[in-house]
Amino acid sequence: MTAPMEYLTGKNRLDQFFINGQWVPASGTAKGAVTNPATEEVVAHIALGNVADVDKAVAAARKAFPTWSRTTPAYRAELLTRLREIMEQRSELFAQYLTLEMGAAIGYARTAQVPLAIAHVKTARDVLLSFPFVEQRGHTAVAREPIGVCGLITPWNWPLYQITAKVAPALAAGCTLILKPSELAPLDALLFAEAIQDAGFPAGVFNLVNGDGPVVGQRMASHPDVDMISITGSTRAGILVAQAAAPTVKRVAQELGGKSPNVILPDADLDRAVSLGVAAAFRNLGQSCSAPTRMIVPRDVLRQVEAIATKAASEIVIGDPLSPATTHGAMANAAQFNRVQTMIQTGLKEGARLLTGGAGRPDGLTSGLYARPTIFSDVDTNMQIAKEEIFGPVLCIIPYDTVDEAVEIANDTVYGLGAHVQGKDLSVVKNVAAQIRSGQVHFNYPAWDPHAPFGGFKQSGNGREYGLEGMAEYLEVKSMLGYFG
Repeated sequence: MTAPMEYLTGKNRLDQFFINGQWVPASGTAKGAVTNPATEEVVAHIALGNVADVDKAVAAARKAFPTWSRTTPAYRAELLTRLREIMEQRSELFAQYLTLEMGAAIGYARTAQVPLAIAHVKTARDVLLSFPFVEQRGHTAVAREPIGVCGLITPWNWPLYQITAKVAPALAAGCTLILKPSELAPLDALLFAEAIQDAGFPAGVFNLVNGDGPVVGQRMASHPDVDMISITGSTRAGILVAQAAAPTVKRVAQELGGKSPNVILPDADLDRAVSLGVAAAFRNLGQSCSAPTRMIVPRDVLRQVEAIATKAASEIVIGDPLSPATTHGAMANAAQFNRVQTMIQTGLKEGARLLTGGAGRPDGLTSGLYARPTIFSDVDTNMQIAKEEIFGPVLCIIPYDTVDEAVEIANDTVYGLGAHVQGKDLSVVKNVAAQIRSGQVHFNYPAWDPHAPFGGFKQSGNGREYGLEGMAEYLEVKSMLGYFG
């Protein structure tokens, strides 16, 4: 297989954007560095867009919308099927890029990051073919029509996965769009744009402009010809996007931060509940907005929980992302690595008890953005490490005395994205889940479901992604009275 960077540079993609069905040079000269987190070396420089580039992409999307929005679901589904097939054929190249640009272990890229991204394309296609675009209510027809031109802003932690989670349902709904991937992890987006082109989507339906938030993201959010903006990112970034979008009264969908609880009920199988809880908290090296990084456990079994959690953390292998022995690679970027180091020091200063891990790199690693899997116990809900999203491999164990207290702790956060509840008595699990204020609750570590709506309460955002609700987000409702005579 051609080396990833040779593939991109050979096609001159790093200096180009995909606008109106063509690869075009950036209009400005600004560049952004792409760093390999495992080596801390710059592996590429990409063109960064400006206002003029965004305006070109929006104009292309606006021109394409009238025709694309009136295509049949069967036609759009056929194109999505082609896109999925192309992505499957190029899955190894996607995985190599993910490892290169954000440090994911190659095994994880191959078994999670890429296939779950492809699953979003299949899910959008399946939803499209059965979606009720027109429903009868007496003599009234309630129609759901594509909202228009959409600006999509995606993050660096799940680069391809978050792209398909937005792009696939937007296209299925009949919208046209402009994608701005993270400038820190833009390489998979370039490969994805090639797949869109090769699948045969009409010119202007999908447009890609690389760039940063203050320039490209701001222009997309404030542009009068953009009808909807969807962002996955930090709560801070989501607020800025909403503020920029407000004067044009466009729809704003936000999938933002989280500090998800994992409630271990008194009857839970501790070995399973705790070990899988550590794995869930540290998936993608903790760089997941819904990672359950607050483990809430019965006080009378705290020492047992600590022993199981420590053992589970010891089985994590941090190292070269390309090594088959590695389970977890490097942190995605230097800013996030430094954030994790700072928060670990904060936990120590606050008096949390360190069970394993700590600041610095794991033993034997002297370079690269490698963080130590870290677990704190006896964490108080007022501690900074219990309140703030760390976005790294740091787990807080918080003891409780009653189930009511456990629910109170679970809800003691400004966030409400995900939650987990573990217990043998499903009626109790359901009762606890019903009281937790979050967009998703997982019972006893179920399989991932691409049809399960995903989104948050409170400062975790608004709107939903995935499945039927994910496509509905890109549709507007029209009532036609007298339609049925």
